[in-house]
Amino acid sequence: MSDWKTICKVDDIPVLGSRRVARQGHTDVAVFRNAENKVFALLDRCPHKGGPLSQGIVFGESVACPLHNWTIGLADGCARAPDVGCTQAFTVHLDGDQVQLSLNELRTLGLGAHIDAPANAGAA
Repeated sequence: MSDWKTICKVDDIPVLGSRRVARQGHTDVAVFRNAENKVFALLDRCPHKGGPLSQGIVFGESVACPLHNWTIGLADGCARAPDVGCTQAFTVHLDGDQVQLSLNELRTLGLGAHIDAPANAGAA
């Protein structure tokens, strides 16, 4: 049995946009596509105040949180300075035009509310 779950086709994700993958009882995963057709996946929760990253603006290899405009790296899920904190990143596998996520990661990663930013993180 394959460890990869097909989520959608690359073209099903809007350019500079996202698609949400629901996880019953847990925070959704947001799958993003940038202008270069690179695909990334993050827990759909900003490390600052929990904003839905899937509703943010994608630019380059980052997404701007829709709540307070924090810039989150799509490859690593980490906020860009001067902000600090990270959200869970998920491994993306492309099989032709099929976007796949690891079943094991979907079952085990990012099951808590979110990864909190350190106490000394900047406030909005």
